[in-house]
Amino acid sequence: MPQAFKDHYLNNIRPELQKELKLDNIMSVPRLAKITINTSSRDFKTDKEFLSKTKAWMSAITGQNPVETRATKSIATFVLREGDVVGLKVTLRGDRAYDFFEKLVKVVLPKLRDFQGVSRTAFDSKGNYTLGLREQIVFPEVEYDKIGRIQGLEITISSTANDKEKAFAFLKSMGMPFTKI
Repeated sequence: MPQAFKDHYLNNIRPELQKELKLDNIMSVPRLAKITINTSSRDFKTDKEFLSKTKAWMSAITGQNPVETRATKSIATFVLREGDVVGLKVTLRGDRAYDFFEKLVKVVLPKLRDFQGVSRTAFDSKGNYTLGLREQIVFPEVEYDKIGRIQGLEITISSTANDKEKAFAFLKSMGMPFTKI
């Protein structure tokens, strides 16, 4: 079952999307390139236990270890030194990206409180979609007792679509629950 959603995309969704977008070549149909999950906190540089707990829940929801992002400059106003840990990120590609997307659409988003759908306007000019979540506890792998505190995260879904319209059609066909107009 690990590749069931990817197989469903390749066998069912991709041919329909090719007809819908009126594309000649099957290889020009948009596909999932990567999913980037990141989070940040000012407390990472002082509270190493909080940093390790955040790494633990991020690796639990993604299936791979997060990478520390560090400050490139010192900023006195923010009490930030060059080299301090400011965030964590994970980049998922291939089968893991499809598995995470399936979990996001079928398990996590319906679990949100008062969920009416995701915004239709969160696309950038290249067709990437960014979604912010206020709480990490909506993921079934996260145990409330072990996380330390509630923390938000940002999920960026990158596809091979080169504009907003194709990216929207791709995500809609993949099952992303967009808001009604």
